[in-house]
Amino acid sequence: MANKNLNQAKNAKKDEFYTQLVDIENELKHYKAHFKGKTVLCNCDDPRVSNFFHYFSYNFEQLGLKKLITTCYKNQNRDLFSQNDAEQAIWLEYYGDRNGNRVPDPEEIGIHYFKGDGDFRSQECIELLKEADIVVTNPPFSLFREYVAQLMKYEKKFVIIGNQNAITNKDFFPLIRDNKIWLGYGFKGGAGHFISKYEDVATAGDHREGMIRVSGVNWFTNLEIQKRYEDLILYRVYNSDDYPKYADYDAINVDKTSDIPYDYYGTIGVPITFLDKYNPTQFEILYCCEPCIELSVLRGKVGFKEYLSRQKMHNGVLCQKTYHRILIRRKQPTPVAYLPDNTVTMAAEGEAGYGEIQ
Repeated sequence: MANKNLNQAKNAKKDEFYTQLVDIENELKHYKAHFKGKTVLCNCDDPRVSNFFHYFSYNFEQLGLKKLITTCYKNQNRDLFSQNDAEQAIWLEYYGDRNGNRVPDPEEIGIHYFKGDGDFRSQECIELLKEADIVVTNPPFSLFREYVAQLMKYEKKFVIIGNQNAITNKDFFPLIRDNKIWLGYGFKGGAGHFISKYEDVATAGDHREGMIRVSGVNWFTNLEIQKRYEDLILYRVYNSDDYPKYADYDAINVDKTSDIPYDYYGTIGVPITFLDKYNPTQFEILYCCEPCIELSVLRGKVGFKEYLSRQKMHNGVLCQKTYHRILIRRKQPTPVAYLPDNTVTMAAEGEAGYGEIQ
């Protein structure tokens, strides 16, 4: 059932999943320093009912924002869920509190009408995008790749929600590999509860009235955050029995991020959930693929489940494909140099023998 809701949404173009205010607050509290003096754009929201607009308008002065812009796609009704039946949509702009009550009053919010439908791909919305410094929103699930491509084209900073399976896409993965996009702090338990008009068919027991539980969602960003540079603590020791090599790649397989061996500097295949712990100063991302392991090796492992649908022949040997793996390599730690006066410095990057991948 994993990701079933997202896949159904993509196939049926059911994109109206509205983010809870508490989830927005829990994520954006880690980015506050980035917003000072900036223009923020929420371009996939009905600004009159959007919790993104609520968060930024009520925290405008605390964050030190310059301007807030939110846009609406084909909806001029005050209903939470857009009917997509109006040819003209609106966008709002807010410059902060003017009367001292620290509340975004209606008379302080500028209302503007689009000539078109307010689609984020329209030229009108692109002009607003050009004006923005940071984009923060929950874009349509069915248009996520196209949405990200637009952000990259116009070189925008952003914090957005998306499906973690986008990581394996051939257009999206290079952005992860090249450190142009990374994961934010995420949702508790790797699942989000969104305000929705769709039926909740999730198998998990934590259903909430009027909401739908969606697994495999995360926040994606290109803003620097502290989490990004926290070292993953490694304690496992490499041995060939516990870490079999792939039949089609010169790399060892690791099923859990916590099981990465601390003493192995070759290529390692890890699940995509590794990215939640990825530190670019500790690891290098190489590739994303579905490598396979010989069945004769796997069948002796405790807890191994054989899936006929994932079996393939490789060089005349029966193998089973793993689920998507990200191939990574550990970076050699930079040694600490102790000087005569007891001061400590780090060895210069690029100096022979230091900071190099073995």
